[in-house]
Amino acid sequence: MTDTATLDQAPPKPARVPKPAWIRVKAPTSPGYAETRRLMREGHLHTVCEEAACPNIGECWSKGHATVMILGDVCTRACAFCNVATGQPRPVDPFEPLNTALSVAKLGLSHVVVTSVDRDDLDDGGADQFVRVIASLREHAPTTTIEVLTPDFRNKEGSIEAVVRAKPDVYNHNVETVPRLYPTIRPGARYYHSLRLLERVKQTDPSIFTKSGVMVGLGETKAEVVQVMDDMRSAGVDFLTIGQYLQPTPQHAPIDRYVTPEEFESLRVAAVAKGFLLVAATPLTRSSYHAGEDFERMRTARAAQLAVRHG
Repeated sequence: MTDTATLDQAPPKPARVPKPAWIRVKAPTSPGYAETRRLMREGHLHTVCEEAACPNIGECWSKGHATVMILGDVCTRACAFCNVATGQPRPVDPFEPLNTALSVAKLGLSHVVVTSVDRDDLDDGGADQFVRVIASLREHAPTTTIEVLTPDFRNKEGSIEAVVRAKPDVYNHNVETVPRLYPTIRPGARYYHSLRLLERVKQTDPSIFTKSGVMVGLGETKAEVVQVMDDMRSAGVDFLTIGQYLQPTPQHAPIDRYVTPEEFESLRVAAVAKGFLLVAATPLTRSSYHAGEDFERMRTARAAQLAVRHG
């Protein structure tokens, strides 16, 4: 006979995979971290470092590096991997471009990464605010190089081209995962639209570096990741980042497994062989981790590439 009480019980929750030593980081305590945090508060700025619970926040903020998140801190989508709040966003802040630029100038950044929440409620997906932030940075922090990490703008006509015309030094858009996992991990987006976005950036202005990233540890196979590499190269992507997915809360997608440093190195070697200008693949790699140093490395790599072509 079946035990009725057993049927009434909720199924056991899957056990959380223990975090290995190579993924652990120290809590932020340095004076540099505190100063960066203070300047962000003074400028009323949001950062993806905090909103997405980035494990590298202590290291980056201690050096005065931060990824600024514009268009508020509430996203119109609910991706299964992301810790940013979902809901009805507030109106666009007209002072955000100036506040962003002044804060970057105070921090003395040589390179800044500007990202945003998804704003599907806006006619242009938020592209105009990116354009205004870039213009303000050029005026108030003229020696700072600019990297944008944009959403897909949900295919809103002219949005990608508007940001490209503002001339960021790097245009980043993450595909995040392999196509098979999009329905559960990134249900509000489409894999091939993200690839097409990256391709259109290159077609509109070939001088702008393009960058994209994927997370591993969500249940993908190596063969699927390698196929994503091929798709990115077909779209002209210059720089690939590969990092370990970390589950922000029990309500988010579970970690399938922790990928070892040796496996990351194998992925890096495979990507380099496919012709990317630059590849970063480690457990703690994130889109904007070491972004300034990586930008200089990309410039050097492109210069060397052009020198070989022109003999």
